[in-house]
Amino acid sequence: MTAPSASAAPIAAGPDGFTDLTLGRQLEFWARETPDHDFLVYPDRGLRWTYKQFDERVNRLAKGLLAIGIRKGDHVGIWAKNVPDWLTFQFACAKTGAVLVTVNTAYKGEELDYVLQQSDMKMLGLIDGFRDVDYVAVVNQLVPELKDHPRGHLRSKAYPHLKFLCYVGQEKHRGMYTTAELMLLGDHQPDAILADAQAALGCHDVVNMQYTSGTTGFPKGVMLTHHNLLNNGWSIGHRQRFAAADKLCLQVPLFHCFGVTLGVMAILSHGATLVAVEVFDPLLGLAAIHREKCTVLYGVPTMFIAMYTHPMFAMFDMTSLRTGIMAGTVCPIEVMKRVVADMHVTEITSVYGLTEASPGMTQTYGTDPVELRVATVGPAFPGVEVAVLDPATNRPLPPNAEGEVCCRGYNVMKGYYKMPEQTAAVIDKDGWLHSGDLGTCDEQGYYRITGRIKDIIIRGGENISPKEIEDLLLTLPEIMNVQVVGAPDEKYGELPVAFVILNRGQTLTEEDVRDHVKKHLAAYKVPKYVFFVAEYPLTASGKIQKYKLREQSRDLVAARRAEES
Repeated sequence: MTAPSASAAPIAAGPDGFTDLTLGRQLEFWARETPDHDFLVYPDRGLRWTYKQFDERVNRLAKGLLAIGIRKGDHVGIWAKNVPDWLTFQFACAKTGAVLVTVNTAYKGEELDYVLQQSDMKMLGLIDGFRDVDYVAVVNQLVPELKDHPRGHLRSKAYPHLKFLCYVGQEKHRGMYTTAELMLLGDHQPDAILADAQAALGCHDVVNMQYTSGTTGFPKGVMLTHHNLLNNGWSIGHRQRFAAADKLCLQVPLFHCFGVTLGVMAILSHGATLVAVEVFDPLLGLAAIHREKCTVLYGVPTMFIAMYTHPMFAMFDMTSLRTGIMAGTVCPIEVMKRVVADMHVTEITSVYGLTEASPGMTQTYGTDPVELRVATVGPAFPGVEVAVLDPATNRPLPPNAEGEVCCRGYNVMKGYYKMPEQTAAVIDKDGWLHSGDLGTCDEQGYYRITGRIKDIIIRGGENISPKEIEDLLLTLPEIMNVQVVGAPDEKYGELPVAFVILNRGQTLTEEDVRDHVKKHLAAYKVPKYVFFVAEYPLTASGKIQKYKLREQSRDLVAARRAEES
């Protein structure tokens, strides 16, 4: 392959610097400078790819994609767990100029149908399936022409843009390429075709399209550029003091911004090592950390809880851990304290943002006092302007006043694909990206997230923050996790109710929970009802779906009232 230009350099070394490299050029830099350093490791199967080995694999697939007709601006989907070649597809697309469309692993037929159509997808890479969804069967049902058309000649009535499918693995399926076949095809192409493709790319080209979770309304394709992702990833790693020797245990999904930016881009920008887990399993994660002596751990709160409460937790050595990120939802203070004390993640940080912000807006430093790291989401990143705006007037609010957290800067998405009205609804005329989250900012520039505008419970005109009640209840040793939502009420409009998961072997009564809140908070904040549950409804990326809990609360409250009458 053609070597990077003489001016190529690693991502900017200073906190205020930015790189104009593309993802492909950044990968090539490390493949040249540290060719034998591990880039990607899967401990459960003994797979290790150095930067050079991975870059060579990417080039083979990239040339294969170019050979079948994938070009700059084409949309290539990936529907898979965190399999090794997920990342090969990501970087191969980045080098060809194609846009990688990440498909949620939990999607079923109707949801895939929507994304195939809305994204104008030209190619889809997929594995056999995940949990109760057979991906191959879904695709064959949606695209029956696969059985009749040879590979590379697909003409789909439902999806006129869709021309190619690739099974990410060795197994052959009618009408689909395999990754091995595409790489073999790439082996027979001249390096010049890849060099020409990369020469036509710029850092502000769209390289990734992530669909929002779709918990409300139709999912929207967030268009992100090389510049968005790589610089945001560098800032995220910088706040954690990343160096080449760091090893990140990544167990969040790659299709989500948590995995692909906070994880992969932070590693890529610092020349460090990614230790991957294909699907989150607390035991696999603990074993990966123990075996590889990982220094960094990422996860949403539910993942950390599952790890430190696992019956075999004490069997694994966590002392190599130093830093990490707990994000994806509001981080409970008590969970953070346990991660610091029990898992040795003494420099645990919290990132705040949203997919549309690439995704990071703010992050604590690993060296901040623990009080700040458990109570705030840190200050804004360099190059990102963050403000708390009055939702009614869109004007900045003074320190410590609650309003909507908004940002503008290099990290803001190009927009939602083919959705100009929805884009204009979240990015205003002054360039502010509106998060929909409530927060405050203190005199030192540290932000606190106090809730989500639509999650606020309004009881008889009184605003109630679910997070305030949740944080208080998590101080009870018997409680593993708690979620507070608003249940509909004819008299007050809404009433707070709590969904509680207890630690193993622990017991609490509903009155125990209510009495604890009553001791510390105003009476109107006391949950009217408490429901003890074994688990919460989760998105594929591990986020708790509060809207589903709100839906469940309607029937549960109605049943409880029927019992009481």
